Amino acid sequence: MRVNNRRKNTISLKMFITEFGDQFSENVTKRLMDLDLRCVLTRSRESYNILDLKHVEHTKYDDENKLGSELKEYCYAEFAVIDGELYFSEKCMENEKVMKSSVVDKIYNHLSDDNMTCEGEKNFKKVEEDNIDYIVDNIILKCPQVSQKYIDIVNEMTSLAERK
Repeated sequence: MRVNNRRKNTISLKMFITEFGDQFSENVTKRLMDLDLRCVLTRSRESYNILDLKHVEHTKYDDENKLGSELKEYCYAEFAVIDGELYFSEKCMENEKVMKSSVVDKIYNHLSDDNMTCEGEKNFKKVEEDNIDYIVDNIILKCPQVSQKYIDIVNEMTSLAERK
């Protein structure tokens, strides 16, 4: 019998919590869900437990670091789940389509150096009860609201699902 081990590359925060959140506290789970409507998580094929947080509508902005003004979407965070614990990364996805938001450095530098870990070439700081509010509140400040068009689409999909 053939087993399909493919994981989705893009998931909602609700799916993320279902997949990895067994050991997250109730408050950490609740605060992460505050980002659910406006954010989505993406992962690379190499690291299924490291996910980048992006705006659900993948809005593109001018890359202020380049003179050519390429349009790129922001990555607002990178989370990793290591041994059941949630961590925040000092880095996140950056390529020809994605750039790191300034909020990543702000959050990472604010977090305590206690409970740091490394995986690959990245450093991670542990997300805990005493810092989850700071993390989520700062992401919410930088990550834009979703458009009314997006809200209408989600509401329509939800109502169709409830009719079945």
